[in-house]
Amino acid sequence: MSNNTGNVLTALVTGALVGAGVGILYAPDKGKRTRKKIKKSAVKAKDDISQSLTHAKQEFSKTADAKKVEFEEKLEDTLSSMSYKADDILVALEKKLEDLRKKNAQLQK
Repeated sequence: MSNNTGNVLTALVTGALVGAGVGILYAPDKGKRTRKKIKKSAVKAKDDISQSLTHAKQEFSKTADAKKVEFEEKLEDTLSSMSYKADDILVALEKKLEDLRKKNAQLQK
């Protein structure tokens, strides 16, 4: 879930809660009944928000896990590439060393 989607979802839930609360308060009803409606709306809102947060956490966790795997793959590729380059450098250095040994042997004669 993207950050914008979470913001929109939060705004919609908040707007619905405010709208329901205002509607209940201005509706001509007995106090006891109004309090029950307010409580019911508050419980529903709490459940909706809790469910939205749980969903957002799950989506964040999925995204984090996917990014971790992606990072590990890129790191492995980079290390592998560096290993090949290091091997190439070692081969070149060994060849240079062998050439220097040959030249040194010729100079020793």
